[in-house]
Amino acid sequence: MPTLHWIGKDKVVNHHHDVPFHILDKKYSFPTDLSGFENLTGLNKIIHGDNLLALKALLPEYEGKIKCIYIDPPYNTGNENWVYNDNVNHPQIKKWLGQVVGREAEDLTRHDKWLCMMYPRLKLLHKLLADDGAIFISIDDNEVSHLRLIMDEVFGSGNFRNHIIIKRGTKSVQAQFDSIDKLGIACEHLVCYSKNISYKLPQFYFDLEEAKEGTWNNHWRGTDRPTMRYEIFGITPEEGQWRWGKQRSEIAIENYKKCENDIKNKNRVVNQKNIDDWYLLNAIEKEIDLLRLSKNNKPEHYIAPTDKKFGHNLWTDLMVNGTSEYNKYSEIKFDNPKNSKIIERIFKWVGGKSDIILDSFAGSGTTAHAVINLNKADGGNRKFILVEMEDYAENITAERVRRVGGEFDFYELGLPLFEEDGNLNEKVPTEKIREYIYFMETKALPNMGEAGYFLGKHSETAYYFYYEKESQTNLDYDFLSTIKIKAEQYVIYADNCLLTKAYMLEKHIIFKKIPRDISKL
Repeated sequence: MPTLHWIGKDKVVNHHHDVPFHILDKKYSFPTDLSGFENLTGLNKIIHGDNLLALKALLPEYEGKIKCIYIDPPYNTGNENWVYNDNVNHPQIKKWLGQVVGREAEDLTRHDKWLCMMYPRLKLLHKLLADDGAIFISIDDNEVSHLRLIMDEVFGSGNFRNHIIIKRGTKSVQAQFDSIDKLGIACEHLVCYSKNISYKLPQFYFDLEEAKEGTWNNHWRGTDRPTMRYEIFGITPEEGQWRWGKQRSEIAIENYKKCENDIKNKNRVVNQKNIDDWYLLNAIEKEIDLLRLSKNNKPEHYIAPTDKKFGHNLWTDLMVNGTSEYNKYSEIKFDNPKNSKIIERIFKWVGGKSDIILDSFAGSGTTAHAVINLNKADGGNRKFILVEMEDYAENITAERVRRVGGEFDFYELGLPLFEEDGNLNEKVPTEKIREYIYFMETKALPNMGEAGYFLGKHSETAYYFYYEKESQTNLDYDFLSTIKIKAEQYVIYADNCLLTKAYMLEKHIIFKKIPRDISKL
């Protein structure tokens, strides 16, 4: 498989492992009065902070659980003021820290820098994506070729699903020049990958402006496939082909006969209108095919009435930009917000009504807006997680969600769980440490109502975190005497263990030392 190489790649390929784990510090819920909003908040999250750190912080709870990811990362046009602030220990990358990306199209370090920013974030997004999920990324011509190559590397080339083209407005500036560097750009790209090579996209349809009535259509077509020439109704075409395979056509003929017989059995007059009406009332719901001979003795099949048509990867019915829509909900200027109809289409196409949807480049909050619109339209209970590192996360992103009727918990990126020397950060609240450890052990939430050092019981194993910030803790007989939970096995965290290995083996006790044996993401 072709791979892409750039300056600093060797330092970022595995950098996601070294990203420190930070806690998420909940600041408030909206609405503040949660009566009547049970089960609506708690999963909806807006996180203010560096998305690399935020994605790492989401792993314990959401690894492999996100059904659909949509991101709209910096396009790296040379006109943006995005800052690369990831602490990658490489001399050439260090020179880039805190620098604004250059405008010059020939400045290759601009592309190197963008790739270094994207790669570890894509690795973490891959971990968060469900096996039956899909990720969609908006991009334009500046980085689409690079994006495809690193997506092939991170997600696997076999997991590429679609490269969708979406219309955008163009400025008529070419006429003033005798010659031009390139044609005006009238489209942007939407790249789609899955996590699992066996994943299949659902059928995709465009909505028709005007519904089509049901009709009968010639079963013969001019394309020449000899394998599709067979006998039906005593007719075998000498050229061209039938539209369906033999087995499907034969079943469709039988379906039509059943329609006729059903009408006869009900003492109805057998005429064409009755048969058509019968199909409209019954066969559409059953999604069956019908095939018959026309009055001219030519095979014809029934095309059911529809308000849709099969879709493709050219989405020219939508525009990329959603500025006018955004302006309805904010007095604050925001450059180039996405059209929520694009994101609604994605989620309606590939997702279910109870999916968790993630956007780690949240911008003005269009993804949350799309989720809210869909839930209102179909009664769904989709949840969103937004991450935005800029200061407008509160007064633009969260404010838009408030104005369109969304409910959410707002978080700031909190303290790192571990110090640089590997010890636990004692500034982190103990309940956050407990929560992290229980997640890492069980992939479940601890029972925060439990008193003392007990974390919870999972799969007949009881978990204890014997931790005091001001003193050392010892797993000894005195501590064991305080345990009241009956379990087949016990996992106990402490600073030291004073029990013999033979005793622990007999009593099914596993000792884990703080902080050495606390798993790190």
